[in-house]
Amino acid sequence: MSITATELKTNLGKYLTLAETEDVYITKNGKIVAKLSNPNQSRVEIAKSLFGILPADVTLEESKQERLENI
Repeated sequence: MSITATELKTNLGKYLTLAETEDVYITKNGKIVAKLSNPNQSRVEIAKSLFGILPADVTLEESKQERLENI
């Protein structure tokens, strides 16, 4: 869900409650400037959302090594 900063100010309680179940993006002048989200979101859900990001032909170790080389 995306709302304006003014809308957030007007209905903060509503959006804090809503952020327990979904991300709320706050916009200012048409650009996203912040995100409200639940800090207690399940780590399993987060891991599942990342599933499939690595190509099938790349191992986890190769990915780690590449990341370390780019630091």
